[in-house]
Amino acid sequence: MTDAEQLLWRHLRAHRLCGHKFRRQQPIGPYIVDFVHFGARLVIEADGGQHNGSAGDAVRDAWLQSQGFTVLRFWNDEILLNIEGVLEAVLNELAKGRSPRSPSPPAPLPQGEGRSRTFIDTEFL
Repeated sequence: MTDAEQLLWRHLRAHRLCGHKFRRQQPIGPYIVDFVHFGARLVIEADGGQHNGSAGDAVRDAWLQSQGFTVLRFWNDEILLNIEGVLEAVLNELAKGRSPRSPSPPAPLPQGEGRSRTFIDTEFL
């Protein structure tokens, strides 16, 4: 792995990013992606200069998208110099595409409900 991939992996591995599970160097179809979150169908690629305007990357991204994946690409320098911004972008994407297996946050109670309850003392019944 490159230095940028190692740094990003330190933040993604072992459910460190808000409990999300990522895998690294994962084969998907004919490709091996840098990082993937299968539940959210999210692929993260760390790119060096060789990827600048790469037609191969466009074909790869189109195939992954046709399989239902969202692809986020970050330049290595961006990861090394602004890891917080990269992680924020990943979290924003995860928030957009909640996995069907992820529980939704509970809805707030309607006004007035849940504030008072009547308890019956069963000792005297």
